[in-house]
Amino acid sequence: MNKNQENGGVEIVVEDKDKENGTVSGKAIDLDDVLTNEVGEFGLFQFRNVLLLAVLILTFGTLQEYIFSTAATPHRCRIPECGEYEKMHDIKPEWIKNAVPEISTGLASCEKYASTGLQVNGTLDYCPANFFDQSITIPCNDFVYAKDNTVIYEFNLGCKEWLRVLAGTLFNVGMLFAMVITGIVSDHFGRKVALVFNILNLGIFGLMRAFSVNYTMYLILQIVQSTLGTGVYSTAYIMAAELVGPKYRIIVGVTCTAMFATGEAVLGAVAWAISPWRYMIIALTIPWFLYISYYWIISESVRWLLSKKKYSEAKQILLTVAKVNKKEISEKSLEALVSAPPQLHAAANTNNPGLVRTVIRSPVLLRRVCTTPVWWIGMTFVYYGMSINSTSLSDTMHLNYILMAIIGVPAFYVSAFVLARIGRRATISGSFILSSICCISFVFISNDLPILRLVIYLIGKFFISLVGSSLYLYTCELYPTEYRHTLLGFSSMLGRVGSILAPLTPALMTYYHGLPSLLFGGMAAIAGLLALTQPETLGCKLPDTLEEAEAIGTPSSKITSS
Repeated sequence: MNKNQENGGVEIVVEDKDKENGTVSGKAIDLDDVLTNEVGEFGLFQFRNVLLLAVLILTFGTLQEYIFSTAATPHRCRIPECGEYEKMHDIKPEWIKNAVPEISTGLASCEKYASTGLQVNGTLDYCPANFFDQSITIPCNDFVYAKDNTVIYEFNLGCKEWLRVLAGTLFNVGMLFAMVITGIVSDHFGRKVALVFNILNLGIFGLMRAFSVNYTMYLILQIVQSTLGTGVYSTAYIMAAELVGPKYRIIVGVTCTAMFATGEAVLGAVAWAISPWRYMIIALTIPWFLYISYYWIISESVRWLLSKKKYSEAKQILLTVAKVNKKEISEKSLEALVSAPPQLHAAANTNNPGLVRTVIRSPVLLRRVCTTPVWWIGMTFVYYGMSINSTSLSDTMHLNYILMAIIGVPAFYVSAFVLARIGRRATISGSFILSSICCISFVFISNDLPILRLVIYLIGKFFISLVGSSLYLYTCELYPTEYRHTLLGFSSMLGRVGSILAPLTPALMTYYHGLPSLLFGGMAAIAGLLALTQPETLGCKLPDTLEEAEAIGTPSSKITSS
């Protein structure tokens, strides 16, 4: 009897004679069988492969340098009446309150007092109040900045808050397009080609962006680099997971995610050490040119080669895996892998009503299709939003960002533990709600308690990180095999809406300082409550058919020991 495997492997059927009745039966063999029983699920070859790709993923975590290069830079109006004719002066001279009004958070950033119109000739040391009419305020035309090492200073973006945060939004828009482009390249030309294609673009366009002559050029190169390069993460993730056995796939996936978070911490450290934005981008971009060597170092995906009938290359790689792992693979297994009968998947294509019609006809599946994308939007919105807004927690923005990144690493590994013990639904819903409580509580904690504010913020980031590493598994388990990859991709793609909106949230602090955190808390609460509407999948078999997916949570869906 044929049995579909979900791990992306190429399944074949070997005919065996039934000794009792002399009939022929089908024995399913796929790549997972060969990895488990012959060449090794996680030997030296896989360890080396995962290590190389993990280093690549760590570097990918440094790509969000716009958080620092376009970071909010303290500024105020330039006062030419007092001898200020450049962008860099003391931002708080003794006379500044004579020229700039005070607001609840300090000095106004975007307005100043009107000049009295007298022929004044103040200096940087002498600027009396009678130079200004303090009953009239006017908007700034030029600015003085506290730092000269950001894009904001370089391209004079003072008080253009929505334009400033656009860099992060365009980065995430590019990531959305990258999923489609990289998928096409990967499926047609192979994982290695897709990997190097993305690596090369990250290096070339990243280096070009470091030499931007204006903000428009910076933004254009930002979205081009993101669109043509950020598919490197999904490609590396797939290549790391595809050649390990089922027993190690979860821990390898968690490790890849943890390496991304570690890369975020490395970004904070590099930005701290190299503050000029152009030099920082150059330092973060150079490693991508070294990774071009992966085209000759990393092996192509055996699963992709088998799916494209490139059997000789697949056999050679499997023989190499077996040799490095000090194992042996039988010639019979090799022949079986490359001898899949063409009619194997023919039955799957008959009487198929199509995905859209299937979803509409199934109320259970329709509810899930409307629910899982909201989880993904909520997770990405809160996860990236908290990371981006962490730089404004205090003056030590680099340390804040590093802590936000590092706290995610234990969360990813904790998820692997709790998912198997308290269940998927309880883990995801509880983590969403706990993160929501932390975000909302943070708004009402006084600035005079910086340690408490930081601790609450870190706890909130911990729980949303735990959600992030759990959603892949739970979403996969809710959908049947035939539509699983498509609906997981649909949910993940819509989830990018959250990461696109997240970079815009710092601009909301101009209206109310706690507005971003309130939005994070509200979105997390909604997603957490929606998680309770779906059944628990712990202990349930992975559904192959629509009927099995609809039955999740019932006694018939449970795995029974034989």
